Amino acid sequence: MKRTELSTDLRSDQAEFKLTVGQNNQPRQLEASALSPQTWPFGLEWLPPAAYLVGGNVRDALLGRQAEYLDLDFVLPEAAVRTAKMIANHYRAGFVLLDAERQIARVVFERATVDFAQQVGLSLEEDLEHRDFTVNAIAYDPHTAQVIDPLHGYSDLQLRLIRMVCLENLKEDPLRLLRAYRQAAQLGFTIEYKTRKTIQQLAGLLQFVAAERVQSELSYLLGSASSTPFLKLAWQDRLLAAWLPHATAEGLERVAAVDQAAELLVSTQSGLELSGWLRDQQRVSGSTRSWLKVAKLTGLLAPDPEMAERELWRLKYSRAEIQAVLAVMSLLPQVEAMANCPPSAREQYYLFRAIGAAFPALAVVGIASGVPLTTMTPLIERYLTLDDPIAHPQPLLTGRDLMAQLKLPPSPTIGHLLEAIQLAHAEGKITTQAEALEFAKTLL
Repeated sequence: MKRTELSTDLRSDQAEFKLTVGQNNQPRQLEASALSPQTWPFGLEWLPPAAYLVGGNVRDALLGRQAEYLDLDFVLPEAAVRTAKMIANHYRAGFVLLDAERQIARVVFERATVDFAQQVGLSLEEDLEHRDFTVNAIAYDPHTAQVIDPLHGYSDLQLRLIRMVCLENLKEDPLRLLRAYRQAAQLGFTIEYKTRKTIQQLAGLLQFVAAERVQSELSYLLGSASSTPFLKLAWQDRLLAAWLPHATAEGLERVAAVDQAAELLVSTQSGLELSGWLRDQQRVSGSTRSWLKVAKLTGLLAPDPEMAERELWRLKYSRAEIQAVLAVMSLLPQVEAMANCPPSAREQYYLFRAIGAAFPALAVVGIASGVPLTTMTPLIERYLTLDDPIAHPQPLLTGRDLMAQLKLPPSPTIGHLLEAIQLAHAEGKITTQAEALEFAKTLL
């Protein structure tokens, strides 16, 4: 197999080329790159000579994209699982056998995940020909610093195009149909014309893909404003028809309005902190929910709560995520009404109790629906004030306190009294334990 070395640049018209070599015989383009073995959590000597780095990490490195967490993929002509086990044992890292039949294993380090897979076919080129898009069908030989590009993926990187390898590869795994839009959004690329036409023809196949896999791709498209145009393209190309059958052009406009509302919130002083709840991985509740995604989902579902719930269950969303989406949908009319009639302390108390930790999603959907920021700001400030008695009520008394002080037996009355005390505290009628106890006596 002929290997061409280019000393000054990367040539897309060559099947193979070598990256420019700098000082200490290290490729200049590899500094702080996933292609550089110096960045890996294991030594290059553990890889057999015929091991190649493939996939998205090669693509991203050639684009100059870097990530704090390494996600490496290697293909080996043989002994892929055995190599993974040896590396995991030596470095005391986690080992997971992902697919025994296809010989795929994963080694998990503290700041990296490394997958080892048995080569598909009799050669590396045959393996690359089974991949989804040309930009993902580039391999790298870490022993020689050579890039192997038989499908001219580097040329498409320069053109910023997502181009299919072939139709059959998309049919083999229909999730690749939706992945084209996710990767185009992720990279800021365009989907090549023939590839998009082919995806439109095959769109119906996406209904046969596992729901968890579809949700994963969909979640990325919901995760940022830059992805929303590609979500709209996916809808136009009928990729959402089976999984989100009630998504409409108007609903996609509401998704875009949520992006604009989130940016508006970020631009305000109080919104700077709220943006953490919208964009981060829920540091408050400890879950992995994104309230921005929850907010956007409300624009893509059936308006009927029962139908919307079925759609979410079918996509394998968690119970907590489903409850959050449905709560936002049900409480939005109440928030919209606040623009004309400022809510009382009691109304705010029950609103916060009903929405709970999903308030950021409700706030951004409310603003996207036309509720003035001036109306939402007082509620946002309450939410961000962790000792606010309306947004975050703290019990002045416990049920045990009531039973001991008022000589009451266990009964539903205790719960009613505690609720009345919480509400009175929110309305500012009581502020201390002593006042709460006297208030409870008057109710009895």
